[in-house]
Amino acid sequence: MIQEEKTCRTKERILQAAITEFGTKGYSAATIGAICSEYGIAKGLLYHNFAGKDDLYLACVSRCFDGVTAYLQGQDFGTDLQRYMECRFRYFLKFPRYAGIFFEAMLQPPTGLKAEIKKRKENFDRYNRCIYRNALAEMTLRKDITEKDALEYYEIMQEMFNGYFSSPAYSGKDFQALGSEHENRLSKILDFMLYGIAERGAKQ
Repeated sequence: MIQEEKTCRTKERILQAAITEFGTKGYSAATIGAICSEYGIAKGLLYHNFAGKDDLYLACVSRCFDGVTAYLQGQDFGTDLQRYMECRFRYFLKFPRYAGIFFEAMLQPPTGLKAEIKKRKENFDRYNRCIYRNALAEMTLRKDITEKDALEYYEIMQEMFNGYFSSPAYSGKDFQALGSEHENRLSKILDFMLYGIAERGAKQ
């Protein structure tokens, strides 16, 4: 085995152990010591490949956001946002450890890592905007609403919605359970955003 391949396998082994640790316990409760002792990884080897806990966590965040983005890109849901949300939900059910890291990073990111996490989720955010734009293209917008208006509204609502799950009311909640609630509510919010909550006209 050439050295480069051996190094890649070592990094992947460390990363998989870290995904289990962070995905199960969350950033605050996870420790380098537990990753090393529970998965038989020498601390020296870990620090040779990763600068520390933050660096390792961010590598896990990148893997999770890249993973869900690649999965969704391979699915066939056209411009149907409800089917898109169903695909997301299935993915997180299949990969609960990824779900734990994904929703912690997105909704309650560790202090000091927000800027770095934002960089690592750019492709996911860009893909989501593309999905929403494609869905809008299949709809007839009101005459006073432009695509730009609709996209800006989506961005504002997305930020407010995620902020709701960052509130103290959700502090300490299991991130997999938090993610499940987030996805279920987001599906409804998207429906409300696009189709409204009331029929037009006078109440009979």
